[in-house]
Amino acid sequence: MSADAKISAEPKRPLTLRDVSEASGVSEMTVSRVLRNRGDVSDATRTKVLAAAKALGYVPNKIAGALASSRVNLVAVIIPSLSNMVFPEVLTGINQVFEETALQPVVGVTDYLPDKEERVLYEMLSWRPSGVIIAGLEHSEAARAMLRAAGIPVVEIMDTDGTPIDAMVGISHRRAGREMAQAIVRAGYRHIGFLGTKMPLDHRARKRFEGFTEVLAKHGIEIEDRAFYSGGSALVKGREMTEAMLARSPELDFLYYSNDMIGAGGLLYLLERGIDVPGRIGLAGFNGVELLKGLPRQLATMDACRLEIGRRAAQIIRDRLAEPPRETERVVTLTPTISFGDTLKRP
Repeated sequence: MSADAKISAEPKRPLTLRDVSEASGVSEMTVSRVLRNRGDVSDATRTKVLAAAKALGYVPNKIAGALASSRVNLVAVIIPSLSNMVFPEVLTGINQVFEETALQPVVGVTDYLPDKEERVLYEMLSWRPSGVIIAGLEHSEAARAMLRAAGIPVVEIMDTDGTPIDAMVGISHRRAGREMAQAIVRAGYRHIGFLGTKMPLDHRARKRFEGFTEVLAKHGIEIEDRAFYSGGSALVKGREMTEAMLARSPELDFLYYSNDMIGAGGLLYLLERGIDVPGRIGLAGFNGVELLKGLPRQLATMDACRLEIGRRAAQIIRDRLAEPPRETERVVTLTPTISFGDTLKRP
């Protein structure tokens, strides 16, 4: 393993009021008054201090009477959704590891919104957690600055298609999309529709879509129809989008869904209509949701390694906080596998 694939056991230094004072050219006392919103400070000085603090990624310490370097045995876990079936399993993996330690996960939800992620991260860091586990690699510049400046272990999870701020654990979503496309092409399907979440918000679905279309293009195949959704019951949305897409494009012989829940809705719709699956039309989703094993047919899918992602991320935090700190991997890429189920013809 290369040297840069390991994380140094050297602890980071958290930012202090002095750093903001030096960056803004304002005394530490004035910086403190601005950040605590106390005392009489001019608008110009306030603006200068807040701009310097944001650029540095400084977050004030909310632990009353504590030193700036003090920490609590909490680990901030920041995820986009709790309604999505994916993240509770990740949390289970995290909790399994932390149960053996004094560490406790505290969860914040961002709803896939960058501005909300900033707010959640700011509030959580102000309580001086011992580490951060955060979903995804795409963050606003302000959020990235806060994570870099926090002086604690940071593990970005779910995705390894990019460069981490500190460490990352996940799968390559582009590779997942490519492998599913290869399986579909080998099975003989050629007229393909895509149904999924809105790409600007769900970066991991976007990367799977990019890998998927890349392989199709190499075989001279284009996505012939697509539909996107946000919010609402995934099963109902899956049914509605599938019905609408096949009404528009009856020649389609395969539907690729960005997640299993909308794929399950599509499968139920097709079975009710008596349409031959996977003969007339094939289906595949993503995530390998355990709950859906009770369906009349097993949906083709790909396991996203959720439990293991949670466990490996928590292990990195645990090992970095050990006395003495233990060296850990910087990048952990897990390998998902395709399950053909009953909806994708085997080549």
